[in-house]
Parts: sequence; C-alpha cells; structure tokens
Amino acid sequence: MQAYPIKFAPILKEKIWGGEKLSKLLHKKTNLNNVGESWEISGVEDNISIVSNGLYKGQSLNHLIASHKSEFLGEKNIAVFGENFPLLIKFLDAKTNLSVQVHPDDHMAKAQHNSFGKTEMWYIMNSDKDAEIVLGLKDNDVDKNVLNSINASNVDAVFNTEKVKQGDSYFIPAGKIHAIGAGVLAAEIQQTSDITYRVYDWDRTDTNGHQRELHTDFAIAATKSFPSNGKRNYQLKADQTSNLVDCDFFTTNIFEVKSNQKRDYRSLDSFVIFMCVEGTAEVTINNVTEIVDMGETILIPANTDSVIFNSKSAKLLEVYI
Repeated sequence: MQAYPIKFAPILKEKIWGGEKLSKLLHKKTNLNNVGESWEISGVEDNISIVSNGLYKGQSLNHLIASHKSEFLGEKNIAVFGENFPLLIKFLDAKTNLSVQVHPDDHMAKAQHNSFGKTEMWYIMNSDKDAEIVLGLKDNDVDKNVLNSINASNVDAVFNTEKVKQGDSYFIPAGKIHAIGAGVLAAEIQQTSDITYRVYDWDRTDTNGHQRELHTDFAIAATKSFPSNGKRNYQLKADQTSNLVDCDFFTTNIFEVKSNQKRDYRSLDSFVIFMCVEGTAEVTINNVTEIVDMGETILIPANTDSVIFNSKSAKLLEVYI
C-alpha cells in the first residue's frame, strides 16, 4: 500500500439540535439545515467513508481495508477487529442540547444489538459563554429507576453538569450518562457504534409535533457509576504530544505543532488519525503533502514509516489503537 496523508469526504448529518458552526467555523460545504454532525471517518453500515484525495480517491474505507489489510489497519487491529474499522471520528455542533443519553458496553451491545459498545471522548473546540455538558449523575448512589421519571422539574437535580471552555477534554466510558449542551462545538472519538439510549430529550418535539423515542429500560440496564467527571488534565508542550486518553479502545494525544519536525511511526502497528482542532498544518509522507485546516481530518496507514509536520501554530488530536 502506498502511504500518504489520506482524506475522506465528510458525511454530514442533520439533527434536531444541530446548528451552523460546522459550516461557518469548520467550512463544511452543505445545503442542509441544522447540521449537527460531520462524520469524518466512518465504517458504520450505510455510512462508509470515501477517500477524497490522492491515489485512492473514490475508494471506500472498506475497500482500502479489504485490499490492504494490515498495511492499512495494523496487524494487531486485523487480529482483533478483522476488516471492521474500529473507530468513528466526528465533529459535533450543538445549537441546542443533545438528549441526555447513555451507551452500552461491549457485552451489552453484543447481546442486544450484535454490535460494539460505545466508549467515547470529547475535545471542546469552541463554546458559547456559560455552555455546559451533562456528565453522570449527581448522586452515584441514587436508584437508577429515577431515570423512569425525568422531567423539567427534576432534571437539574438528577444530572451533574459542568461548564466547558475551548481546550477542555472529557472521557466518557460506556455506561456514563452524558449530553453535549447548547453552544458547544466538539471533536468526538468513539468506538464504531451508533447505539444510543435516550433518557431525556428536554420535552422537545419535531416539526410534526412528535417527541423522539426514549429508551429508558435499556438506559437503566446500561448505566454505571463513575467516581470522576472524566475531565482530562494535561499540559500543552510545543512540538510534543500530551496524552488525553489511553483506554482499551483508543489512545488520543494532543499534538501542538509550532515548527517543522519529523516523527517516526514505524513501531506503532496502527493507523493514525489526525484531527485538526486549531490552526493549519502541513502533513507530508513520502514527499506527498496535504494541508489540514481546523475541522479537517487526515489518516495515515499503518505502514507509514515517518511523517513530517510543519506549522507556525496548530493543534492536532493524534488518535490510534
């Protein structure tokens, strides 16, 4: 397989809670209204990403995996996931609150849906003043059956909320109640899964006056207690990576690029994804250069030996397994 910085065409999703930041701030081209999600790299059925540049332009993610296997994914990833791409990479814009929700772990997802579970993380790229997110229950010892009776009068007493700002990052393991709040633009890294159990949807209705379905019984079974709100503590280091999340499903580092430098990836045995969350950088492999702007995503195959990065100021999320 020829290694070069591979870009994919974003898959944009209209959402009842979506807004305009994906088009206005991240320059996603769309005629859709209320765009809430940009699926940057997806192996989800019926939402398979297509290469938008270079030698493999027009080929699907699944075709690349089938054709190049470990050269693309890495030997250990082929052994664990076969030809299934293990991550779903997104940008999200919440003009209004997302539903309060929870995702199943691998065991429950396999039993109920023959799917992977959904552990995820967020990096806050932009937020309105006083924007908040929901993270967990205020009382971890509360009877989970309280989820059967969430309404406008008790929602603030049941769920823990956190104010957020640009640069904040949160880890959300499967089983943790959560919701991105109004005014938040975030990068999201997650297991390949689209299973969501809604607990509360702020009593809103669609254009036909219908409320979205809740999945309370599944949510009660999936919900777990966690001792931490999941906020990641890190320090930026110029031209170095700082770890945000290191879990069984993915590793994510933040990489502040402020010069020209070469990095070696030969020992990693995994594809690597770079999500640009601030600024602009040049990414060069085998004399092929791609520019990645804020809101763009690049993948380098597992057979990549080294990458040259060049920027006066950029922040990249470096993601691999």
